[in-house]
Amino acid sequence: MDISKFKIVDVKARPVLVPFRIPPTTASAKIEDCALVLIDIETNEDLIGHSYLFVYSKAMLSPTVECIEGIKPLLANQIIEPLELDNYLKKKFRIHNTGGILGQVLSGLDMAFWDAFSQYLRQPLCRVLGGSIKPIPTYNSCGLFIQDPEKIGKEAINLVAEGGFQAIKARVGRPNFKDDLKTLNNIRDSIGEDISLMCDFNQSLNVNEAIYRCRSLDYEGLDWIEDPIRHDDYEGCARIASEITTPLQIGENLINTYEMQKAIDVMAADFYMPDVQRIGGVTGWLRAAAIAHVNDIDLSSHLFPEISCHLLAVTPTCHWLEYMDWANPVLENPIQVNNGFVEPPNIPGSGVSWNEKAVKKFLVT
Repeated sequence: MDISKFKIVDVKARPVLVPFRIPPTTASAKIEDCALVLIDIETNEDLIGHSYLFVYSKAMLSPTVECIEGIKPLLANQIIEPLELDNYLKKKFRIHNTGGILGQVLSGLDMAFWDAFSQYLRQPLCRVLGGSIKPIPTYNSCGLFIQDPEKIGKEAINLVAEGGFQAIKARVGRPNFKDDLKTLNNIRDSIGEDISLMCDFNQSLNVNEAIYRCRSLDYEGLDWIEDPIRHDDYEGCARIASEITTPLQIGENLINTYEMQKAIDVMAADFYMPDVQRIGGVTGWLRAAAIAHVNDIDLSSHLFPEISCHLLAVTPTCHWLEYMDWANPVLENPIQVNNGFVEPPNIPGSGVSWNEKAVKKFLVT
């Protein structure tokens, strides 16, 4: 097995628009359809590395695909060594702003490189990264969006039951804070005291309003309060964290580990949840996990449970895997949740592959 002979022969990107099982409506936005870009790294060994990007809206599908097409010539005949490819692409785009589409594309390519690399080594990704297949605690994040507080209790019961979940997350940030409190109380009455409950403001508040609301939520028995204000206001987050006793969770919008370190330096939060699409793919996650380890900070994931379960399996301060089923309609083998835990699949690679019949159905042309 000579890795120097394992090379890229083609890169393909396909845009799909997949319906949500439960359309997400938050205090900041409503997303109508699940816009994904499917990435395939074809190799000279007839192995294909897979990954996908969630681009939030149909309008972002075309520019994301075009960005991948623009990078493709740089990857022709490159050896699939993920860390070397990360260094190579970082140098190529050093003077570019990698905080937007380009950064997400580089992350998506990195995920596909690692998938192909792990397949070549005939090992699950988590084992290639030095870890083992083990159960990762998982919370259900597929529902409890902004809705009538009186009707949310039944949905909460269903979300707990569908995978034996021991934790779920609710979205808050309604114009009238009393409706948020009513929502959380109705959920708690429905699921009981033994199920963990988190809440997410989706960056919908200013600092003063956030302090007021989060202080009140200190009495609700929440495992964390997530993203109350603008994601890059680290000093504002630090003010809020210092005023409340419930742990503050941020991090899904961190675009690299340098930003993560800035946030940690000002004590912006208690917990962090990087998004593998934004933090730099598998390679970026490993660096984020090292920073979290040094600072003894619990690390959870944001979206992308298929690859995040592998990454949390090698994260020393592993906390929670966020379960989202958004890509399930185009996946050949969606991950399974059993009694509130997910295990990385015991097959070579990340386990991501496509249901080609569904891809054809949802393809945007």
